[in-house]
Amino acid sequence: MKTELIIRSSSADIDFALLKDGKLNALHKESNKNKFSVGDVFYAKIKKILPSLNAAFVDVGYEKDAFLHYHDLGPQLLSLQNFQSRLTTGKQKDFTLNNFRLEKDINKHGKIESILKAGQSLLVQIVKEPISTKGPRISSELSIAGRFMVLVPFSDRVSVSQKIEDTKEKERLKRLAKSIKPKGFGIILRTVAKDKKVAELDKDLETSLKRWYAMCKEVTKAKHRAKVLSELNRASSILRDIFNDSFTSIVCNNELLHISLREYISRIAPEKESIVKLYESDVPIFENYGIERQIKGAFGRTVSMARGAYLVIEHTEALHVIDVNSGNRSGKGSSQADAALEVNLVAATEIARQLQLRDMGGIIVVDFIDMQSADHRKQLFEHLRTQMSFDRTKHKILPPSKFGLIQITRQRVRPAMEIKTTEPNPNVNGQVEAPIVLIDKIENVLEQVIQSKKCPNGIVLHVHPFVAAYINEGLPSLKQIWFFKYKKWIKVLPRDAYQYLEFRFLDRRQK
Repeated sequence: MKTELIIRSSSADIDFALLKDGKLNALHKESNKNKFSVGDVFYAKIKKILPSLNAAFVDVGYEKDAFLHYHDLGPQLLSLQNFQSRLTTGKQKDFTLNNFRLEKDINKHGKIESILKAGQSLLVQIVKEPISTKGPRISSELSIAGRFMVLVPFSDRVSVSQKIEDTKEKERLKRLAKSIKPKGFGIILRTVAKDKKVAELDKDLETSLKRWYAMCKEVTKAKHRAKVLSELNRASSILRDIFNDSFTSIVCNNELLHISLREYISRIAPEKESIVKLYESDVPIFENYGIERQIKGAFGRTVSMARGAYLVIEHTEALHVIDVNSGNRSGKGSSQADAALEVNLVAATEIARQLQLRDMGGIIVVDFIDMQSADHRKQLFEHLRTQMSFDRTKHKILPPSKFGLIQITRQRVRPAMEIKTTEPNPNVNGQVEAPIVLIDKIENVLEQVIQSKKCPNGIVLHVHPFVAAYINEGLPSLKQIWFFKYKKWIKVLPRDAYQYLEFRFLDRRQK
């Protein structure tokens, strides 16, 4: 699989598009206005204790106070408080934990009012960005994510990602981690640590420790609501989490970002430094790589799939609902049951992509086409699980219900990606689908018409004059491309009476 990361930088935002074999698989946006990213650590102040919720509101500088539940305090809270106090009073000069005595873990089922008081200072980490009307969700169980491992201060535990299933490999990684683990720190080995050598793990550990020391230095002079540790910039954090040998290209249109990315790749994968390239063409970078076209087709309420099948995606405050439709799809020689399974399998692949692309979190309910066969339902469930296994966000999938619904829960750590895909209607007031999406729909229907062999007398496409002009324009024109692809000449007839998005395929006898 060929993986490309295309980065578009403007004065206000940076957009990241991840392509797998040319298909848009993930889209991220980093805004200069966003001051609260997952992983940031703040020197915060307890604003209010809520005994009834066993939680507290914490002032981290956001317009809405952050929410801290007792279960998010972390078992080593007393050690953190003691270390923090020693840092701010100047008693702790050594930022390692070699000579620091750890306190007992707090009671799992304790009360927050017995540990925290209003007005108290506390180091907290963002675990969920502000969403809608809610402030950030935070934790006082600090961790520093590296490329191969997560460093957990005030812990002694070594664990390995559950996605590494090989028992021997797990034991090998645990043994290596214990050999390099500094005193007072725990280590969680990430999935990408698989098959890595001790030198690579040690280098990653040193980088995380340097970030810990830098944070401690900031705490010694920090005032309330100060950010004492920033997560890596979005480009570096994306590469840290997903970069692998399948990456063939990293392209950006900003010279400073290009230099930063080359420097980062030279540290984590020196042999891949040459794949980082600066884009200098006059054609906008997302248009050159076909990303704008894919965004228009992927973020609407309706998402087209192969041969007329499509998804309808609805969002509510509480959940997301996805409806699978077969459209005009018909499997030649297939039974109705086999055709339903075929559409559902295609839909499952697209749904897994859509969840990552839109970063949809919370509860997702999918209404697949009904299937009577238990084997078919099992096959669909296993296929969806396989497709979702590539999703790094924590999620859970329930088997199909008796009504044919599949429920998915997916962790929500930042607002879902929403992109407006409609455009002003050139004929009347209101909005219409983007024209580029219309062209894809026309070609899908054209493919079905040609495969059905129902037009022996030739094919005539009736469309709005604007659309007709677009299809006929250029060299090669879209009409010529269709001729080379389908070996049939498609006559395009402009129709003044048609609505902008209206089109019909007729033969020369007007059928």
